[in-house]
Amino acid sequence: MIGLAIAIIVFNFIAFKTNKRLTANQILHIWMFTIAFQHMFDVFIDLKYHAYWYFTENADWRGVLTHTVLLPPANMIFLNWYPFKMSIIHKGCYFIFWMVAILLYEMITLLPEPWGYFHYGWWNLWYSAIIDPVLLLIALGYYKWVVKLENKLLTGKK
Repeated sequence: MIGLAIAIIVFNFIAFKTNKRLTANQILHIWMFTIAFQHMFDVFIDLKYHAYWYFTENADWRGVLTHTVLLPPANMIFLNWYPFKMSIIHKGCYFIFWMVAILLYEMITLLPEPWGYFHYGWWNLWYSAIIDPVLLLIALGYYKWVVKLENKLLTGKK
């Protein structure tokens, strides 16, 4: 639990101290979307198929912390620093950087308690390497949709 507590503090500190792009509305949307999407994903992958789990194989109150106060700020950091106006090469490098960082972090979470809190059933790092870019693209697409809706609202267009 120590590792999770440190990660929550660090991720939230970085997310809010370095934010230069995201509005309060966008932060709220990212936060709620991340919680809902991660819960939906984990209901099947974690609870039904036991591919991985947080702390224990069953539903656990401690596991709620990963969904509600750890993952949303990670998505905030990803979107805040995303190079929207850069070349496709720059965006590709950014995705590679994030993939390496996510996979390294996942390896740390696999350490024994009190530092680690994540456990594999049949899941492995290769599955994460395949699915994580898709999840990042979904978060990016959702963010772009929210920005588009905000712009429509501000300009009065339907």
